[in-house]
Amino acid sequence: MLNDSAPGCEHAPITENDGILTVTFNRVEKHNAITPEMTASLWEALDLLSMRDDLRCLVITGTGKYFTAGMDLGTQVGSSPGNPETEAQHPGWNFRRNYRSHHLLYDEIEAIEKPVIIAWQGIALGAGVEMAVSCDFRFATPNVQLGLPEVNIGVMAGSGGTSRLTRLVGPAWAKYIAMAGMRVDAERALAIGLVHEVFPAETFLDEVYAFCRRLIAISPDVLGVTKLAIDMYADVDRTTQRHIDRIAVHGLVGSGEFDKARERFSDK
Repeated sequence: MLNDSAPGCEHAPITENDGILTVTFNRVEKHNAITPEMTASLWEALDLLSMRDDLRCLVITGTGKYFTAGMDLGTQVGSSPGNPETEAQHPGWNFRRNYRSHHLLYDEIEAIEKPVIIAWQGIALGAGVEMAVSCDFRFATPNVQLGLPEVNIGVMAGSGGTSRLTRLVGPAWAKYIAMAGMRVDAERALAIGLVHEVFPAETFLDEVYAFCRRLIAISPDVLGVTKLAIDMYADVDRTTQRHIDRIAVHGLVGSGEFDKARERFSDK
């Protein structure tokens, strides 16, 4: 389906077609372990999605057995180049600065007013799960396994992954995955709400892109406002939720799109 190439990097090329952007992790020999160049490719795709009205959603997927084995531990975390002299004098400060740049990537995925979709074609560990829980929709093939193994190397999944995972599946399953370091398969991930749908491997991307086309048929204003509202609901009390409802719906009804839709239904 995707044939028009955009920039990106060798191991995470960006393609676009019919309003859908796709970033594909393609570093199979290293289990698609994420490098700073691959992270930069994700930033580039998000910038394109944000700036261009003709681009309506972003799909992040991979090739091979792994979606990704996580961050490449042999490379620098984040994307901010450091001064070697400063790094030696202030290693903690430098690490936090670069780590924050990685946090901002997932924050941007969460904040952008267009759908971002993870298409787990294979095993996803560490950053492959942390990234996904900041996305709007998550799809998987039956052979997928998901895990946050950071505890096994003496840290925790701290790029927003543990907090977002807890918000998504609750503390009980978050402890199982992020605290005990256990993996879940596609069937269990579907049951706990970590995955929206499991599609056959043979037709996986076809199914994902069919879902994208369904999204594109919806008004971009409606999608953007609804995404913002849903994320806000999780942080406020019930009374405030209802106020958000009224403000959001009033704005959409007054946009003109609602009147056009009502006319179409009247004609039918």
